[in-house]
Amino acid sequence: MICDIARIEPEEVADAYPDVPILGFTNHTDTAGLRAAKTAGFDQVVVKSALDERGRDLVEGLLASLE
Repeated sequence: MICDIARIEPEEVADAYPDVPILGFTNHTDTAGLRAAKTAGFDQVVVKSALDERGRDLVEGLLASLE
């Protein structure tokens, strides 16, 4: 699952999908959101530019964790 941290509550998403790998992204200035997603247990938390640059690799890493 890929989530825009600025549009969701990270803890609610992590609680609702405990067995699903979660990649969260947000602006580099949203340090509170980045911290909240990490604390909630997201598998990957990145700034939006990293998602743009490395999105495919990040998603492949999440999929590999399911195997």
